[in-house]
Order: sequence, then structure tokens, then C-alpha cells
Amino acid sequence: MSKAVDRLTEIMDRLRAPDGCPWDREQDLQSLSGYLLEEAYEVVEAVELEDMSGLREELGDLLLQIVFMSRIGAEKRAFNFEDVANTISEKMIRRHPHVFGEKTLGTADEVSRQWEEIKTGERQQKNEATSALEGVPKALPALLKAYRMTQKAAGLGFDWEHTSDIITKLREEVDELEQAIRQEEGRRRVASEMGDILFTMANLSRRIDIEPETALQGANSRFRRRFRMMEELADREGKTLSDMKLEELDKLWEEAKKLNRS
Repeated sequence: MSKAVDRLTEIMDRLRAPDGCPWDREQDLQSLSGYLLEEAYEVVEAVELEDMSGLREELGDLLLQIVFMSRIGAEKRAFNFEDVANTISEKMIRRHPHVFGEKTLGTADEVSRQWEEIKTGERQQKNEATSALEGVPKALPALLKAYRMTQKAAGLGFDWEHTSDIITKLREEVDELEQAIRQEEGRRRVASEMGDILFTMANLSRRIDIEPETALQGANSRFRRRFRMMEELADREGKTLSDMKLEELDKLWEEAKKLNRS
């Protein structure tokens, strides 16, 4: 395995060399950040499709971004890829005393609580803000950020007693949105109520152990496949979707769902 990693880092060194690739030499940490996010989402998509061959390739693309950024870190004399690997190794050992030490934990919930306690202690040692929510990256997509924040809060005991309570709260939020729309309370008010619904749904997702960003990506993919199927079905009839009435579109949608259930 070390030979494969060494080969990848050597390739990156060659690409960044003075006589290397002009495109790769022009990149910096800021320009690579967007690519890093794109590759991460492609990994998620491969997982969703259960495409193991695709997953292997996408994980490689993601690893390349990490090696790329590490190379730039080395050029700035800040860190290199070995430092990155050693840092995460030390962190994992430090945050798993029940595995690498003498402490014993029996449940995943206990492990999560311990993880947050250790993270808080680390922040205190660095004189950083000690709020549990500080560990949630600000750049996360909003839905995933809501999910992570409710995870942090629940890990400290701030949680609903029953899952059904969250579902009841969700219904209340939907009613409030409906009322705001009906009474024409203004765009800002409606947006606020819509946000409350999405946040509650993220909380419900956390409670039933469904990561909402991935779940929504799955729904997006299903919609894309089924909508494309609608277009193909309409084309077979010599029509376009814009030519059809709503009743016809609904019929095509139901047919597309039958043909593409995944």
C-alpha cells in the first residue's frame, strides 16, 4: 500500500514541478476547494448507486485532492501528506480510549458522548470556543449543517423524548407555513416558516438515523431519472412535455415511476 501512496505523491510532485503541468501549477488551495466538494459528492453518488467500481474511482479522485492540497501545504512549509496522515492517526487514537486505552464503553451513544467530551477538552486546551456547535463546519450545505447541529445538541442531552414528538412538531410547522401563505404574511415570514420545516425534518432524519443530504440526493436522482423517462415517453408519442396538459403529465409520471422504481 505504501508503494501506491508513494507513487501518487511522486506523480503530484512531478505535476507541480517547474517543468510540470501548467494547469496543475496554477492551482491553489482556494481553487481546489470547489473540486474537493465536487469529488466528495461524486463519492456519495457512487455509494448511493452501489457502484463499487465507480466508488473505487471516485475515492481515488477524492484522495488526489487531498494529496494535491498536501503538496501545496508542503510548498508553503506548513505540512505535507505524511503530516496529514499522522495527525488523523493521532486524533483517532486519542478519541478512542475505549479501543486503544483501558476505558470500556458498550454502546455507540456512549462513544458519541465521549467523542464530544474529548473534542471539547481539545478546544479548551487550544483556547478555542468551547461551544459544541463550533465543530460544525460553516461551509456545509444547510441541510447537512442542521443535521450535524442537532447531532451535537442531542449528544449533550438536548433531544426530543420520542420520535413521534418530532413528527408532531413537523405537522405544526407545516400548519404554520400554510397559515403564513394563506394570510399573505410576506416573503420573509414564509421563508422563516419554510426554514423551520426543513430544520425539523433534519432533526427527524437525525433521530431515525437517516442522513438527510444523502437522502435528498437520492430523491433528486430518482426525480431526474423519472423525468427523463417522461421525456422519452412523450417523444415516442411525437410530443414534448410543454405540449401536454397536466393530466397527461401526471399519467406519464405514474408510468415513469412504474418503469423506474429505484
